[in-house]
Amino acid sequence: MRAMDCDLDRALGAVGPRLRSLRRQRDATLAELSATTGISVSTLSRLESGARRPTLELLLPLARAHGVTLDELVGAPPTGDPRIHLTPVTVHGMTMVPLTRRTGGIQAYKLVVPAAPSKEPEPQTHEGYEWLYVLNGRLRLVLGDHDLELLPGEAAEFDTRVPHWFGAAGPEPVEFLSLFGRQGERAHLRARPRPGPLQGD
Repeated sequence: MRAMDCDLDRALGAVGPRLRSLRRQRDATLAELSATTGISVSTLSRLESGARRPTLELLLPLARAHGVTLDELVGAPPTGDPRIHLTPVTVHGMTMVPLTRRTGGIQAYKLVVPAAPSKEPEPQTHEGYEWLYVLNGRLRLVLGDHDLELLPGEAAEFDTRVPHWFGAAGPEPVEFLSLFGRQGERAHLRARPRPGPLQGD
């Protein structure tokens, strides 16, 4: 376990310099990147310097803005090998497996969130549009003023500029698919209707 923690710390520690390098390659300022991602300049600066530990909510819009996949941002750079190596990324107990490697456009991920019923929601915002489809378990989605629970087979889509947070709603982990794209790129997913506050889209 200690070795895994050290590997994770090394991987996350390399994110800051990689973010700074990618931004400079694009000849972009922190202010310009902030306008693109919705992440404050101070947070971006702290991420690049290593003073702020990266989270999935921060890495997603940054990967999209820089035109790289999440595993390329956190893991090793591409080697030219045509075979696809889907590298899981685990941060604060949440595991994300990238299902696509294409830069730009819609990115697909599978996420596994451990049960944490006592965790207090911490909604965040960023540029983009997201679609969720629950595979197993119960997903709690806090979206603006709404506090929803999605069951297997149900889906939700929302503008990520609306404050949002998700986590396991029950005593077991929850697995779901996430499609994340630029603002305006929408998927056509429909939830299975059920009684309650969340209905099929």
